[in-house]
Formats: sequence, C-alpha cells, structure tokens
Amino acid sequence: MTKAQEIATDLRTRIQSGELPPGAVLPSEAQLMREYGYSRETVRAGVRVLVEEGLVVTGWGQGKYVREEYPPVVWNWSTLESRSRHAHAVEGKTAGDQWASTVAEAGGTPRQEISVSIVEPPKHVRELLLLPQGGLAVARKRVRYIDNRPYALADSYFPQELVAGTPLMEPRDVSAPGGVLASIGLVQAKYCDEIAVRMPSLRETEQLALPTATPVAEHTRTGYDADGRPLRCMVTILPGDRHKISYEVNAD
Repeated sequence: MTKAQEIATDLRTRIQSGELPPGAVLPSEAQLMREYGYSRETVRAGVRVLVEEGLVVTGWGQGKYVREEYPPVVWNWSTLESRSRHAHAVEGKTAGDQWASTVAEAGGTPRQEISVSIVEPPKHVRELLLLPQGGLAVARKRVRYIDNRPYALADSYFPQELVAGTPLMEPRDVSAPGGVLASIGLVQAKYCDEIAVRMPSLRETEQLALPTATPVAEHTRTGYDADGRPLRCMVTILPGDRHKISYEVNAD
C-alpha cells in the first residue's frame, strides 16, 4: 500500500464510520500533512483517490467536503403512468403531473422548470417516433426538483401534428384525468421501456449539480396507441445517487 493509499483508506474509514459525516469539511492539507507526516503532494494524491471515487467533492475555493446524501426516491415504473392512477391523482387535487403527485405523496416538495419548443429530435427519438428525416417534434423539457434540489431531467417528445394547439404546448405543469394525451383523444395503450446506465454529459452534470463519479440511468419510455402508432417518447435522466427504480412483472 502506497502512502497516498494509506491516507485514502484511513479517510474512507472515517467517512464510512460517520466520524466525517455527509457534508463535513475535510481537514485542510496542512492539517493532514501534520496528522500523517507526509508531503503536500502525497496528501493531495490520497484525497484525489476519494474524489475520483465520488466520496469527496470539491466546494467553492479549495475546500473538500464529504459527499452529501440525497434521500432516494423510489419509482414503480409499472404503475406510474397508469390512467387509473393518473385520474386518482388529478381528482385528489394533487398539483402537477404524476411525477409531482408521487413526490408529494412521499412528503417532498416538487417543482419543475419547463420549456417547450419545436425541434428536430435526437436520432434515437426520431426513430422511435417513426418521424422522417428532418421531421419535427414538440419537446417539453423539464428540470425536476425535490425540496429545491435537482433530481432528474425529463424530456418528452411528441409528433408536432398530434399536439399542436393543445395544452402540451404550454410551458407549465399540465394535467388531466387519465393524462393530457388521453384528454385530447390520444390514448396510450402500451409502453415500451429502454434503460441505459452511463456517465453523464457535461450538460447533465451542470443541470443536476452532479458530484464526480456519479452515473446516471437514461430511461426512455415510448407510448403507443392501440394501433401501434407512437404518440410520445420521454427520456428521463436519473442520477444514480438519488433514485431507485422498481418494476412489478407477472411471471406468467
């Protein structure tokens, strides 16, 4: 074990034991040099190991902090967008969409920043929506917060001709019993999900305030009507340190 690894191992043990709790400031380089009797470069190398692991993050200035923990949100993707559940949430006067109602039911305070635009969607979204090359979609892009902390990105894409002039064009929370699409005669009869786990892009890191070494799950859900026509494609970015996804699957 190198001297840097020795420092990293000791600090890791102190973090995992709670001696250095989430949000605690790490001792300064000068303090660590005195404590371990090693050079500044060796101390920096030891702390760098923990930064690369994601246990320690860099704050303003030169300070280093123990990574804070986010209360995990559990999503049951099997039932989240069911029409009956959506109708219950709206009738119960829970503000916002089903995401917001789920957060509120768990005791959190949901908030979304929403923008709406007409775009050429990303290639994989265009293909899922069966749009031609150069085809346009309405994009509802949302940054989702819980208790004013960024938790997820959710971008929904709709073929432009299906939703032009509907409430989905409005940059605000919109909801209706059974879902907004169903309220305008576009009933989603089936969903197809794809999940990829990867490291975040720079944009995602900035929007979600992600510490180093935080993977994300990219959840893509495409909704189809009874005839198999794609109505919507939603791409959700879920940081791995603040989400848990569950599914209920019939073994038959």
